[in-house]
Amino acid sequence: MFEMLMPKLRVNTVFDIDLEALYKQGYRGIITDLDNTLVGAKAPNATPELVVWFEKVKQAGFQLVIVSNNKLNRVSLFATPLDIQYVHEARKPSNAPFRKAMKMMELTPEQTVVVGDQMLTDVYGGNRLGLYTVLVLPISIGDEGFFTRINRQVERIALTRLRKKGLWMEEEKRK
Repeated sequence: MFEMLMPKLRVNTVFDIDLEALYKQGYRGIITDLDNTLVGAKAPNATPELVVWFEKVKQAGFQLVIVSNNKLNRVSLFATPLDIQYVHEARKPSNAPFRKAMKMMELTPEQTVVVGDQMLTDVYGGNRLGLYTVLVLPISIGDEGFFTRINRQVERIALTRLRKKGLWMEEEKRK
């Protein structure tokens, strides 16, 4: 069970993802979480650095869809000015929002990457469908919602078990 919470890749931020390497491996679409993956949970807009990253994603040949458990107003106000497709109130880790995003991009699981900051929603949901999962460190944990705080507690328990099984090693460069 806990193995399903293991991402294929762990990085500090989305900016640390090697887009070129993923493209060479055959990936063509990125499903990304919004809150604490791209920006802090209360940040209304993309940072200039993130806008540049979105452009790099497109230039590298990827399609991008934001899949968020947050409400329409939050997700649309962020994504629409950037001309990014999105799925709101996704209810991750349910399969449906991931399948919907892949359908929007007309891609298969073998062509799709999921990026997120939560093991219980983003990684578990992506792994269940055979997607390539990337876990980033949360941008800001001080302003997370009630359910996210509960998820973080469960993640700590899962990490303890994964470490005991020798499946989760701490990486020196992750700070």
